[in-house]
Amino acid sequence: MPTRRTAVAVACLLLCSRPGAAQELTQPAVLQNVGIDQHLDAQVPLDLTFRDETGASVRLGDYFGKKPVILTLVYYECPMLCTVILNGLVGAIRTLKLSIGDQFDMVTVSFNPTETPALAAAKKDTYLQRYGRPGAADGWHFLTGDEPAIRQLADAVGFRYTYVPERKEYAHAAGITVLTPAGKIARYLFGVEFAPRDLRLAIVEASQNKIGTPIDQLLLYCFHYDPATGTYAATAMNIVRLGGGVTVIALAAFLLAMRRRERQRAAEALG
Repeated sequence: MPTRRTAVAVACLLLCSRPGAAQELTQPAVLQNVGIDQHLDAQVPLDLTFRDETGASVRLGDYFGKKPVILTLVYYECPMLCTVILNGLVGAIRTLKLSIGDQFDMVTVSFNPTETPALAAAKKDTYLQRYGRPGAADGWHFLTGDEPAIRQLADAVGFRYTYVPERKEYAHAAGITVLTPAGKIARYLFGVEFAPRDLRLAIVEASQNKIGTPIDQLLLYCFHYDPATGTYAATAMNIVRLGGGVTVIALAAFLLAMRRRERQRAAEALG
């Protein structure tokens, strides 16, 4: 049964609002329809059709097959929260040595079916400039689509949102989804700011260890993913085991060095 992430951060309820909206959006009826339910290891429907920034029809599967993918569900005219999420994400990614379009791709999908490719193109241009690395244009895709495809994708990743007519805005949670190259859900990271370590480990894990360094593998051994918080926490037992292994190796190296020294001294005495 999927792990549920029903608690919505305060920022998510302040979301895209003007003063006074927080009280309106904290009604139980709204909360019941807003959140993120974790569907770890579930397959997203790659046959869904969307429109890219140029207005061309594309399949979601066009962006999978070779690299991990970070999926963000936002809407481009959101006056606050979606921008904060994207700002936090690009800020964290800029600190990584892994690059968009090289080791991983990004797919940003608007869940507002009335938004246009022109809005997507403007948003893409803004964030490519902010990211500032070559090659990202081919790896970060901003999509729009029709309600059925949007709902299927949102349901697949457990992203629950609702339209608030009196505000003419959407209430939604804050988080991103990291997918494997095959389109399976590997990890969720929650909030509007993302720890670079957590983001890197999620990407490396989603790649099935095809990218990353030996240090990344070591960190994955020492840290485990906590689905309750959407972060990586230190694993005490693994750290103890690793420390014990390092101690054994160091002791063995010391004994070997001592034996070699004794042999050298014995050889010198005989000579």
